[in-house]
Amino acid sequence: MNKPIRNIIFDLGNVVIRLAPEHTIKQFQSLGISDFDSIYTLMKQSEIFDRFDTGKITPVAFREAIRQYAGLPLSDRQIDDAWCAMLLDFPDENIALLRKLRTRYKLFILSNTNQIHIDRYLDMLCSEKGTPLLPDLFDHTYYSHEIGYRKPDKAAFEYVLHAENLKAAETVYIDDLEHNVTGARKVGLQAYHFLTGTRLTDLFISVAS
Repeated sequence: MNKPIRNIIFDLGNVVIRLAPEHTIKQFQSLGISDFDSIYTLMKQSEIFDRFDTGKITPVAFREAIRQYAGLPLSDRQIDDAWCAMLLDFPDENIALLRKLRTRYKLFILSNTNQIHIDRYLDMLCSEKGTPLLPDLFDHTYYSHEIGYRKPDKAAFEYVLHAENLKAAETVYIDDLEHNVTGARKVGLQAYHFLTGTRLTDLFISVAS
C-alpha cells in the first residue's frame, strides 16, 4: 500500500455481525405475507425499505406500511420480530480482533440499517454480553437512518470522512457487497470486498500486509 493505514471503516451486517435475511422472509411469510421475498432483498429494496433505511419514515410509519401491504392486523411486536429475525450473532473472534485493532487504528462502522434493527441488536448485545458492545469497540458508528444516506451513494462515505476528518487514502473500507466497495473506491478509500465464507481475521491479514 502506498500510504499507511490509520483508519478502518467496517460494514456491519455480514462483515462484523452475521445476518440471515432469509429468516426475515420466512417469518413474514409465516405471518401471511406470502410474497414478501418479492419486495425485499438485500440487493434491491422496494421504496419503503429504502426510505426507512435513510430515516425518511419512522418505525411507526414503517410498521403501518407493512400492515397496509399485508392487509393483516399485525401487531407491532409481530412486525418487529419478523423484521429482526435476520439478526444473528456477533462472533467472538470478531470481537477479539476488533479489540486488538482498536489499539492500532481508529475504527468506524458505516451501515445501511434502520432504527428497529439497531435498537433490537443493541438490546440483544446487552442481554448476551452485558453491554451494547458496538460503542465500546468503535470510535464512532454511522447508521444510514441517522445520517440520511445509504451506500453506495458517495455522500454516505463522504459524510464519515468529513465528520471524522479522515484522509481517504489512509482509510480502509470493508463491505460484503461489491457495489458498496465500488462506491467507496470512488471517494478514494482503500476498499476491500468481504466474500461470503471469508473470516474477518483472514481478510484483515491481507489488508494489513
